[in-house]
Amino acid sequence: MSLRRLQAIVMKELRQMRRDRITLAMIVGIPVMQLVLFGYAINLNLRGLSAGVADQANTAGSRAVVMDMTATGVIEPKVSARTPQELMERLRRGEISVGVVVPHDFERRRHEGREAVQVLVDGSDTVVQSAAVQLAQLPLDNTPRANTRPLREGTGQVAAGQISVVAFYNPERRSAINIVPGLIGIILTMTMVMFTAVAIVRERERGNMELLIATPLSRSELMVGKVLPYAGIGLIQTSLVLLLGVWLFDVPIRGSLLDVYLAAVLLIVANLTLGLLISTKAQSQFQAMQMTFFVFLPSILLSGFMFPFAGMPKIVQWLAEVLPLTHFLRLIRGIMLRGASLVELWPEVLALLAFITVMMTAAILRFRKRLD
Repeated sequence: MSLRRLQAIVMKELRQMRRDRITLAMIVGIPVMQLVLFGYAINLNLRGLSAGVADQANTAGSRAVVMDMTATGVIEPKVSARTPQELMERLRRGEISVGVVVPHDFERRRHEGREAVQVLVDGSDTVVQSAAVQLAQLPLDNTPRANTRPLREGTGQVAAGQISVVAFYNPERRSAINIVPGLIGIILTMTMVMFTAVAIVRERERGNMELLIATPLSRSELMVGKVLPYAGIGLIQTSLVLLLGVWLFDVPIRGSLLDVYLAAVLLIVANLTLGLLISTKAQSQFQAMQMTFFVFLPSILLSGFMFPFAGMPKIVQWLAEVLPLTHFLRLIRGIMLRGASLVELWPEVLALLAFITVMMTAAILRFRKRLD
């Protein structure tokens, strides 16, 4: 082995990497991104869960209990309700994660040592459910800590003294019920973005793009026609995950199946338009896959699939709102687990439609510039 020839090869690779800005960005960007996300953005201690309060007693004691719960930092009251039914409806629509109910006879219940406060929790997110149980550890003024008692497992209810926590939609805290709907979004994000980004670049590498440009097709028709087949593939993947989730893990579909597929179509189109935009920037299939990884990593970490969204700093939450997977997870969990409809979850639908419009417009504009 010649050291001089070996050195020549090493220098060639180093120069090639220096000219490849995307590879350089991955060398530096991936460790920096992971360090920042895991060290700063990821927080398993939930704080500031959006909550609604139905204080039917409206006494000094009941207001003090709500203030004590707020002081823990676990909940942040956002809405006021008159009845528990109103809180349940807001839970179902995903407007709040926790509901606090103080009955009319709060003072009498408290003095008699009976259950005096009930905390309603959206159990479709098991992490939120675990965080809300901390509220049951608060003693009322006349309740000694020795009275703390857990109720039977599997009932979805935990009591400590005179405060009980009742979990809805997943009282058994089965992780599969929370994970399987989210997996639809993860799979569609990973495959749709990569397939589309690679497909356009592959045509350019094989020399087929010039032939397609010579046809009477407009650039918009060319790009839409390239991605439509992948939309069908995405629907097949959605059906496969749904079938296996229901068959193997008994995951419920409490909402409309049509709404489930419409939500999946929104995410599919959003990811396809993002893949198109990546394809206008990437020079090779390898670069397209590298850029896809930069999108996939923040999506899986910041969307609320793996780590609780409420535990992230505000600036990270604002960044996560740009990701289509964040809105899809709210849609799919709301429809499948809570029985909500697309109309009730309209803010997430509008967010995905806005993302599609912006990404598609940007992709078409960049595609025209590269071909002219």
